[in-house]
Amino acid sequence: MRLTIDRYLDWTAYKALEKALAMEPDAIINEVKNSALRAGRGGAGFSTGMKWSFVPKQSAKPKYVLCNGDESEPGYLQGSS
Repeated sequence: MRLTIDRYLDWTAYKALEKALAMEPDAIINEVKNSALRAGRGGAGFSTGMKWSFVPKQSAKPKYVLCNGDESEPGYLQGSS
């Protein structure tokens, strides 16, 4: 079976995105705080929601979230199954 965007949508893969797009920014930050998601390597483990709450809300500048999806964590062997 070939995976296409339509097939992916059939699996309701974007439901969380749809939920987030319908939320206010503060509600998203609270959701991330409640998830206990942590950011940073080397033992930093700082709360992502707390970090997001420090961004000035009244800034006219655009805000971006950057994510490094491959931190090459120890113990992970690329290509292993």
